[in-house]
Amino acid sequence: MDSIKSKVQMLSSITDIAREVKNVGADLSTISIFTAKGKIVPIKLYDLVPAAANIIKQEMLALGGDAIVHRNAINCKIEASDVLLLGTPRHYRYLKEKLAYMPYWGLKEIGEEIVTILEKPVIPDPMTTPHGILSFNKPLIMGIINTTPDSFFSGSRKQALEEIVTAAKQMIENGADILDIGGESTRPGADPVSLEEELNRVIPAIRAIREEVSKDIIISIDTYKAKVAEEALKAGADIINDISGLRFDENMVKVATEWNVPVIIMHIKGTPRNMQKNPHYDNFIKELHEYFIERIDYAITHGIDEKNIILDPGIGFGKRLQDNVDIFNQIEGMLMYGRPILIGASRKSMIGMILDGIPPEERLEGTLALTTLAVDRGAHIIRVHDVKENRRVADIAYYLKTHR
Repeated sequence: MDSIKSKVQMLSSITDIAREVKNVGADLSTISIFTAKGKIVPIKLYDLVPAAANIIKQEMLALGGDAIVHRNAINCKIEASDVLLLGTPRHYRYLKEKLAYMPYWGLKEIGEEIVTILEKPVIPDPMTTPHGILSFNKPLIMGIINTTPDSFFSGSRKQALEEIVTAAKQMIENGADILDIGGESTRPGADPVSLEEELNRVIPAIRAIREEVSKDIIISIDTYKAKVAEEALKAGADIINDISGLRFDENMVKVATEWNVPVIIMHIKGTPRNMQKNPHYDNFIKELHEYFIERIDYAITHGIDEKNIILDPGIGFGKRLQDNVDIFNQIEGMLMYGRPILIGASRKSMIGMILDGIPPEERLEGTLALTTLAVDRGAHIIRVHDVKENRRVADIAYYLKTHR
């Protein structure tokens, strides 16, 4: 038995397969064939009539894959069933071909959508901004500068222009790719500030960074007010970071379209004032998916270039602890949109909840753990308070991810 064990090794990833194809001595042109066969991609379908669910299950079984349906789908005692598909990209391509001959219950369209999703780029195309190019070949670090007196982490509060300039210089020196400037706290329970007050906080900050720190650093304006976004862009900002997903101010989509700049669409339930008052979801991942689909469609319909859209699942914005955990477990699934994914978990309450209630000032190690996980699972932008530490951790995580 011992001699048998010594001849057996379990591989742990698709990259292991690619490497071992070479070690076995096989024809190198077969690497893509075998890695495709070794990659099971779980796909969820929602609300199919039982007949459609049963057909898809039988077709997947015939192809060598599988599908999980509601226990009562077989006898049609339910109105609809979700379907969990387990197959390789090859299985799904063949499934599309089969469903193309079934123009009922939306089966043909389902097959087409599955393959379209699989063909979305894991690394989105670069984005052009007024002051530089955003390339997503490696994780980008977004440094947080809050021009507020009440943001949840005191270390991020920079109100005097001298403080703001110093913080911006340090972040750039420490490897920040983007600086995110905010003038209104969006911590749970926060009250909104007036338009005039927010403008007075952020516009001088952006101008000072442009004039005294860098002509090239990419600046994001963290606001849900269209007027603030517009004035910030005039002052030298490059990106609109809207926690409301273009919902709180109907004019925000107009500003984003007219300026043709990248826009970050975040998921939030409620408003900062009430978002953490017993948030509830029947199916969080489904609702998050539906939200992103609807918001992407809204943005494109109103003139925003799809290539300018960045998605943020909104860690801590109307979420329970498990919802935040589910986001991290779903990052790879979010790559289906073909858009850059931003993760902002820096020093947030989920870390405190996991670590027995420690305050924001003690959550650096927890932040670094989440940054490592986010990078490994495919996030493109990491929004943080501590640039140097997160830059180093992200670089190590990305190196390991790309050298498996």
